[in-house]
Amino acid sequence: MLIDWMRRLGGKRMPPALLSRLREEADGMPLLGGLSADERDRLLRLAGDLLLAKTITGLEDMEVDDAMRCRLALQMALPGMNLGMRAYENWREAVLYPAPFVVRNRWQDGMGLAHEAEQVLIGQAHYQGPLVFSWPDVNESPLLDGWNVVIHEVAHQFDMLDGPANGAPPLHKGMNRKTWSQAWNQAYRQFCRTVDHGVEGWLDPYASENPAEFFAVLSEAFFEIPYLVARDFPELYGLLKLFYRQDPAARLPRVAEDALLPPSPPDGMDHG
Repeated sequence: MLIDWMRRLGGKRMPPALLSRLREEADGMPLLGGLSADERDRLLRLAGDLLLAKTITGLEDMEVDDAMRCRLALQMALPGMNLGMRAYENWREAVLYPAPFVVRNRWQDGMGLAHEAEQVLIGQAHYQGPLVFSWPDVNESPLLDGWNVVIHEVAHQFDMLDGPANGAPPLHKGMNRKTWSQAWNQAYRQFCRTVDHGVEGWLDPYASENPAEFFAVLSEAFFEIPYLVARDFPELYGLLKLFYRQDPAARLPRVAEDALLPPSPPDGMDHG
């Protein structure tokens, strides 16, 4: 395959055929609309670097071709387009399932009682481990509907660069940790209250699960429906602009709020 050939070259130069394939996939993604020429070039280079440095594996006898790898890599690269490869140093492999997959989770409740149950997921991020995705959901994620499983799991990985995910990723020089914590904690508590009262809105209620999911779900929305994040969470939008070093609201078209798809993944399935 083309990607294997590129790896044997040692990453010194992106083969023209790979660049062409990445451009072809990028052209069909509404998610990447409005990027300047410089931004687009930066995105393509980072996607190529990810394809060179990371392994993408298909499970359950699913064959993963170059088009699939490029479609995944472009979405993985978008959040880190202005952060570089160091933001991706915490993992080495992305795993693709041909459909949503089942995991068995164990946890303790507030009383210390142990629980175990199966859960159907469309994506999962592991601390210092692989990113896991349902391919059909990866394939459908580049729409501007506020829902993107790839960005969600990459946001978790950024969050885990300094430890387990907690909604507080390592910040850049000049960003204030106290300001970040106060803004995110206040917004999270307020959002949980609206969910508890049964108030439905454009933001996936899965964001109320915990602060880590709140950060990941808001990151999805930031890159797909940024004008709604800026409208309803203006302080968080400003912090996300600083963290991702991007301003998607300046480049993406508005989509009518009532035209958005339902905010939850189909059949009640969750991100990880």
